Amino acid sequence: MNTQIPSLQKGDLIYITAPAKSIDAHCIDFAKNFFEANGFNVLISEHCLGVYHYFSGSDEQRAADFQFGLDHPEVKAIICARGGYGCIRILDMIQWAGMLRHPKWIIGFSDVTIFHQRMQRFELPSIHGTMPLNFESNSKDALKTLLLATSNETYSIETFFYEKNKPGIASGKLVGGNLSILYSLLGTDDQIDFDNSILFIEDLSEQIYHLDRMFYAFAKAGILEKIQGLIVGGLTDMKDTAISFGKTCEEVILEHLKYKKIPIAFHFPAGHIDDNQALVLGRKVTLQVTEEKTKLEFLY
Repeated sequence: MNTQIPSLQKGDLIYITAPAKSIDAHCIDFAKNFFEANGFNVLISEHCLGVYHYFSGSDEQRAADFQFGLDHPEVKAIICARGGYGCIRILDMIQWAGMLRHPKWIIGFSDVTIFHQRMQRFELPSIHGTMPLNFESNSKDALKTLLLATSNETYSIETFFYEKNKPGIASGKLVGGNLSILYSLLGTDDQIDFDNSILFIEDLSEQIYHLDRMFYAFAKAGILEKIQGLIVGGLTDMKDTAISFGKTCEEVILEHLKYKKIPIAFHFPAGHIDDNQALVLGRKVTLQVTEEKTKLEFLY
């Protein structure tokens, strides 16, 4: 099986589809203009702008749209229009044989973590990166790294020192995505092998005690013993209870890893934030956390 995905080239066809929640046409138009301005051709899925209750289309319609992109011989990258909820409903309706024969990029974050986990099972890389819903508000680096990630070139992301970081250096395969989605897949046939990995997590609008619960599940599943490093992206709009849980998000995470001597980097620029820089999941990386900065380097 081919485990390499060809680099995107000028003139390649990018397919935009909405496998979960519905999206406004303005966001799709903005994304289409962005890709075309960078030399790519763009194809929009049939139901991308549809509305079916919460979703862009029925499960069957959304699955058919995604399948069309997988099977289209000229499509080189599939970018999901937005997250929300819905990818799990169509995951096992999709036939993945075409992806295995002719791998192509799958791009997105949040609920799209569902697809990233499936790609990890196939030992194929995929891109945790921004989506058309957010293009207009994204930082320049978020959009720049989105294209850079598809180039199969070595690149790195650096960010500032944070006082709760744990210094160290580690190498391994980068895995992860949205923590709530990873948690939902524990014990399923889409739980991946976390051995010798660098784990990236991010989340949105969760209670702090939910974060604690999820880390207990990861610990009891043996995952925290397997990882070689932890990257914590945006923990955006996290909420405390009326009677405070008594710990910050960072304190919860550090408590679960207090006996584990691995580098830990907080406030990494990825997740539900404007500066959502692209990460190639499934690639070997080196994570270096010092008292001056954090650096994540993608190796090819």
